Order: sequence, then C-alpha cells, then structure tokens
Amino acid sequence: MKIGIFGLGQMGSAMIHGYLRTNTLSPADVLVKGGRSQTAKKVSDSLGLTLIDNLTELAEASLILIATNPASVLSVLESLPEEVTANRIPIVSVAGGVSLDKMGAVLGADYPLAHSIPNTAVEVNQGVLGIAYAEKISADAKKTISELLTPLGRLFETQEDTLGVIGSVGGSAPAFVDVFIEALSDAAVLYGIDRKSSYQIVEQMIKGSAELALETGKHPAELKDGVTSPGGTTIKGIAALEANGFRHAVIEAVKQTMS
Repeated sequence: MKIGIFGLGQMGSAMIHGYLRTNTLSPADVLVKGGRSQTAKKVSDSLGLTLIDNLTELAEASLILIATNPASVLSVLESLPEEVTANRIPIVSVAGGVSLDKMGAVLGADYPLAHSIPNTAVEVNQGVLGIAYAEKISADAKKTISELLTPLGRLFETQEDTLGVIGSVGGSAPAFVDVFIEALSDAAVLYGIDRKSSYQIVEQMIKGSAELALETGKHPAELKDGVTSPGGTTIKGIAALEANGFRHAVIEAVKQTMS
C-alpha cells in the first residue's frame, strides 16, 4: 500500500509520523510531491520518504492526501494527470476553506473526495479527525478512506457545514488544554512541586481522566460527582472555576475559533 501526499508542513508531517509510528506504511511507500520550498525535501530526506517529480507516479497510491495551504488545493487537483484520476484514487483534503463542491467542480461531482480536519495528535495515533464525504462517493471508496485514516486516530463523520465545529473543538482545543496544563502546573509549583513533576502529574491526570470517560462511557457530570463530596475541597475548587467564568470562557474560546 502506498499513500501520496502534497504538503509536509505541520499537519502533513504529523500524519506521516503517525503512519510510520505504527508501521502502517514503510517510509518508501509515502510518495511526496514537494513545492517550491525545501520543506518536503528536508522531511523526506530525514524520514526516508519517496520524493517524486512526475505526478504519474501517484497512480500507484491507494490514497492521496492534500495537506497544503488552502490556496493551493484546487491547483493541486488541476495538476493531477489522467493516469491518476482515471484510477479513481480517493483524495482527502485536510486544508480548511475549500469545499467538496469546489473540489468536485475540478474532478467531477462523482469523484471519490473527502474533506477532513484532523488535529496534531494524529502524530501519536490519538487524533480527532472530523470528516465529510462527497455526496456521490461510493461505499467502497468511503471504506478505503476510513480504513486508511483510522490508524491516525478516531474518525467523526459529519456534514461539511459542521466540519468546522469539530475542527474547533478537536483541532483548536488542544491549545486550550495546553494552557490548562500550564495553569495547573503553575498552581502545583506555587505550592511546592517542582516544575518537571508538575507537568508529568497534570498530563497523566488528563490522560487518565480522558481514558476513564472513554472506557466507561459515563457522563462527565457523573464522573465529576464521583470525586466531589459535600463541603469537600473538590467542590470548592469547582465553585471557584464557575465563579471565575470557566465554562463561559471555554464556550467563548470555541466561538472565537469559528469567527
């Protein structure tokens, strides 16, 4: 199996690292088309990927990923030779702002296309990947795309008009969590824990809390109630969060990412 990719910036590189981390692909089976910058060549050389010059080589791929900036997506599609498009190789764009309709206008409304917004946790195979499929995509093409993206994390299928919501909550919110980690670490340091240990404690706490929620399927409120006793220290901490607008701040932060 081979995968073709346009663009090896932050997201493209994260996806390829995810594939290589699980041995889903061998480095030589990643076909990279570089641009004018030397980024693709540098990453390809460092990881042992196959840098291609002739786009007809993409005809060997089972999937093509477009991880360029949005302004380049349509020109990438227009550049694909007939040897590639005739094979009906599924194409997934992970660039924002370019709709399936616009992509379909280039390749045809019945071409197997998908639009995905992943987050950078795909690098460690724990990504959130919102995905919308072209209206006329076949069941086989949809299955191929799903199977080839699943090693990177968990797919959440949606309509394209709500793809941005998943992108905000799944893609931007990791930065919010990073700020939360820093804040908890600062609090731990304030009360005597060394910085390195504080980060490890907080990160393990967040990982464990997420795993508990995912594995048990319990409502977050139920999990919260499980660690709050009447008049206890935890409920006092929650009250302080609410008094300082924590919930509203989170909702407003998501709102701003969608503006």
